[in-house]
Amino acid sequence: MHLLFVCTGNTCRSPMAEGIARLLVAQRGIPDVTIGSAGTSAWPGASASDGALLVALEHGVELGGHRATALAPEVVASADLILTMGPHHLDRVEALGGAGRAWMLTGYTGQAARPVSDPFGGDLDVYRATYTELEQEIGAILDKVVADRAGRQA
Repeated sequence: MHLLFVCTGNTCRSPMAEGIARLLVAQRGIPDVTIGSAGTSAWPGASASDGALLVALEHGVELGGHRATALAPEVVASADLILTMGPHHLDRVEALGGAGRAWMLTGYTGQAARPVSDPFGGDLDVYRATYTELEQEIGAILDKVVADRAGRQA
């Protein structure tokens, strides 16, 4: 399964989500999951923002090698599950062929979907709050992924 996180610039929320998911997948020993991220308006090759880098490091997540990827049809086609930070990201993913495989991150587990707060331009406390929000949501998403896999195998 290839999991893709999508935000606007692919420098704050989606790289943090990607890093969190990689860490949780490794910690939980979830097999056969790859993770990526992209941005609807990304500048290809841009690094993660300073705030994202620092807050991720506080949690043992290394984003130093991250380089932004622009959302494109081939990026969408490569993903089995696409989780977006806001409704406009979801609209763009669906326009690029992701319908049926894409959800707002906060709505995937059955809760009411709401945008994930964008820390861009905020101080470290704003990034920390977004990181915590992402960590909680992604933990629940991975629980659902594991449960869904188990249900298919039963």
